[in-house]
Amino acid sequence: MFNKAVYLKILLLFLSGCASDETPKNQIQDIETTGNTIETLAKNLDIPWNIAKHNQTFYLTQRAGKIIEITGDTMNEQMLSLTKNVHHEGEGGLLGFVLATDFTTSQKAYAYHTYKEGNEIKNRIIVLKKEDDSWIEQDTLVENIPGGRIHNGGRIKIGPDNMLYATTGDSGNPDLAQDKQSLAGKILRMKLDGAVPDDNPIQSSYLYSYGHRNPQGLAWDEDGNLYSTEHGQSAHDEINLIKSGQNYGWPVIQGDEEKPGMVPPIFHTGEQTWAPSGIEYWNGSLYIATLRGEKVRRFDLSSNQVSAFHKGSGRMRDVLIEENHLYTITNNRDGRGTPSKDDDKLLNIPLTAREY
Repeated sequence: MFNKAVYLKILLLFLSGCASDETPKNQIQDIETTGNTIETLAKNLDIPWNIAKHNQTFYLTQRAGKIIEITGDTMNEQMLSLTKNVHHEGEGGLLGFVLATDFTTSQKAYAYHTYKEGNEIKNRIIVLKKEDDSWIEQDTLVENIPGGRIHNGGRIKIGPDNMLYATTGDSGNPDLAQDKQSLAGKILRMKLDGAVPDDNPIQSSYLYSYGHRNPQGLAWDEDGNLYSTEHGQSAHDEINLIKSGQNYGWPVIQGDEEKPGMVPPIFHTGEQTWAPSGIEYWNGSLYIATLRGEKVRRFDLSSNQVSAFHKGSGRMRDVLIEENHLYTITNNRDGRGTPSKDDDKLLNIPLTAREY
C-alpha cells in the first residue's frame, strides 16, 4: 500500500543529499553588494602596494621604492634614504608599511622591502623616520628573510598586543615553509624594537606560525583573533585563523586536505583563484582585496558567505577601513593587469548600512 508520509520522507532525504553534493562548504556565491558611490582620491600611481593613513593624509608604498603622500588634491613623492636599496623584481620591492602608534610625535613607521645581496634576493623589516619630504632609515629590525621573484609575503601590521607582525612567503622554495629554522613561509612576531617576545612559541625565534605559501593579509577582530589570507598553488586560496605555534600545512596539504598536526583553512576558494592580498576586519566580516579575482570581497565570518563588495576596477591590492569608509588601491600596472590611462588609483568607497 502506498504510504505518502514515507514517500515524502524518502524524497526529502534524496533532495537534501543532492543539495549537499552540489553545495560544497567552500562554495562562493559572490552575492552582489556593489552600488556604493566611488570616489577616486588619486590616480596615475605606479604599482601601489600598501595603504597607511594619518588624520587626512595617506601614505602609499609603491613597489619600485617610493612613498607617495596624498592630502586632498595634493600628491607628493617622498624621498627614501636606506642603507640597502629596494630591489624591484617580479613580486618584490617596497611592500608593507605601517605608521607607528605614536606617529604624531615620533614621525616613525615600519617598512618591509626586498633587497639584493650578491646574487641573493632577500627581504628586511626596518624603522623609518619622516623628516620633511624624506623617510630616513633609523634601524634594522630583521634582515636575511629569504626572498625571490615570487612569494615575498610582505604585509606588516601592529597587533592589539602592540607587537609587530609580518607575513613572509616561501620565496618559491616550498620546503622552507615547514623549516622552523627558516624565516620563509611564516608569520613573524616581534617587539617594536625588533626583540623576540618571551611568549613566542619558540624561544629566541620570530616564528609565530608556519606552513604558509604566500600570505599577504593580516587583520584582527574585536576579540583579538588574527586572520590571514594566503595564495594557493593552483586556486585553493585561503583564509586562515592564525594561532600561535600552529602549522598551516603548506606544501603538505591545501584546500580540504587534512593531516594530523596541521591546521586547514577556515575557508578556501576551491577551483576559483582570488590571489588575495590586503584584508581588513569590520563588524563581523573580512574585506579582502583580490588580484586575480579583481574585486574587493566581503567574507562574513559567521556564515562563510562571500559577497562582491566592489568590482570593475581591475586588480585590487590593499584595503583600509576607517570611519565608515573603505579605501582600496588598484594594481593594474604590475605586469599582470590591463591598466587604464589613469591607473593605478586610490579609491574611497563609503560603507553603507548593508555592510554594518
